[in-house]
Amino acid sequence: MSNRVLLLCVAAGSLVTFAQPIVVEQIVAKVNGEIITRSELERMKKNMADDMKQRGASAAEITTALQEREKDFLREKIDTMLLVQKGRDLSINLDTEVTKYILDLQRRSKITDTDKFQAYIRENTGMPYEDYRLEIKNSMLTRRVIGQEVSSKIVIPKADVRKYYDEHKNEFQREERVFMREIFLNVEGKAEAEKAAVEKKAKDLVARARKGEKFNELARDNSDSESAKNEGELPPSKKGELRKEIEDKVWAAKRNEVLDPIAFPNGWLILKVEEHHEAGLAQFEEVEGEVMNKLFEPRMQPAVRDYLTRLRSEAFLEIREGYVDTAAAAGKSTKWSDPAQLKPETVTRAEVASQKRRKRLLFVPVPGTSTGNVSTSKS
Repeated sequence: MSNRVLLLCVAAGSLVTFAQPIVVEQIVAKVNGEIITRSELERMKKNMADDMKQRGASAAEITTALQEREKDFLREKIDTMLLVQKGRDLSINLDTEVTKYILDLQRRSKITDTDKFQAYIRENTGMPYEDYRLEIKNSMLTRRVIGQEVSSKIVIPKADVRKYYDEHKNEFQREERVFMREIFLNVEGKAEAEKAAVEKKAKDLVARARKGEKFNELARDNSDSESAKNEGELPPSKKGELRKEIEDKVWAAKRNEVLDPIAFPNGWLILKVEEHHEAGLAQFEEVEGEVMNKLFEPRMQPAVRDYLTRLRSEAFLEIREGYVDTAAAAGKSTKWSDPAQLKPETVTRAEVASQKRRKRLLFVPVPGTSTGNVSTSKS
């Protein structure tokens, strides 16, 4: 086989060959010396199918989606590998960020034992803990490279932002709404002393938020509500949608105001009013960031693709026949190079007999190694 070293041993008039090797993996692409395997592409296919199935997609919908998307799996793997390699070239170190992310995930899982947490990761992701950690790191690295090398260089003049606002005012007509985050502290099933402690905690959290601590982080770390997963963020509310005991307090609040704890039979609710949109046309200053995003997105994707094309043009790329990079750089050769093949030799019995007391080792090198002369050694 082309990807294995084949050893022939000729000694004392006998010819010995190893059994035919079994291919357990196939390399489908080489990117600057790193490889992409067929099983990685198969795993992408399986993960996509599993995700769609969990969201309730039918078998027919999954099949159709895979047929549409599967052709781009190799492109996506090459994109990621090039960005990760570029991140290493730029000496971007994200170890601290990765550790913080993992620790936060462990905190939210409420599993304090390290071994049990790693088992939890394996069970929920289907991959070893170290592989999961590396995947998180690579994901962060690709985003950092894109941010540093692409998005930071996209400049949208304020005049363009203002022009879009003036020409699309119908997009910025608002209903009156408030945008809030919450922290909820549960007291159900707790003794009176414990309830008193929860009340004190609620008041302490309000004080901390008013002194400048980030409310979203306080919600993430302390709230007993499901919204803690989204750092306490709530859907926007219109007048009349909230309970009466909340409505008056919320609509009277100023932007970024943290309200006093509100008591309920099952716990304490803390609210922060982050935005208050008045009815009618939003002022330019209110929606400047929103307009910026509207103008930024159409520029971003082409810029990322141009950057990845440039990385491809500078890279050493080989793609096995039968596989296609759907974002290949024009004019860039990605021809697959097979390693040297072992040429069959014909020998006579007399030739073998004449080589008594000598054995010859004949090697076919693995891909990427240089071919040298056949080495011989005396027994």
